[in-house]
Amino acid sequence: MTSENMKQSLKLYIVLSRANKAINEVTNEFFQQNGLNPTEFAVLELLYHKGKQPLQQIGNKILLASGSITYVVDKLEKRGYLNRVSCPTDRRVTYAEITKEGSDFMDQLFPEHEKHLHDMLSVLTSDEKETAISLLKKLGLSIKDLSY
Repeated sequence: MTSENMKQSLKLYIVLSRANKAINEVTNEFFQQNGLNPTEFAVLELLYHKGKQPLQQIGNKILLASGSITYVVDKLEKRGYLNRVSCPTDRRVTYAEITKEGSDFMDQLFPEHEKHLHDMLSVLTSDEKETAISLLKKLGLSIKDLSY
């Protein structure tokens, strides 16, 4: 491994981190303007697109610690965006389910979010996006296999 290769890896890490930070800052500001934080949006988006979900599994699906999910679900429930629903066959399981109000809210918000993302990423051609998706997938999957 040459010194140049190591410097290039460091540079890639920095560029990826800065691009991620720039995208997150814009999307987080958009969520805030619409009365949500990123985690609240992630929970609503999951329920909006995938339907009701067991509370115990939401954290894994949106990459968040399970302790934080209860707090986020409480906040969204108070706002009328979701309900907790007991599982009829297993008392240990409770589902989060988006309400009509939550669905109506996401009907308005999600297309705007999608457009903002598209606008931010429009600097890349369709082919460049496909290449980036493929390369970043390859990178992410390969890191899982490494052990330190």
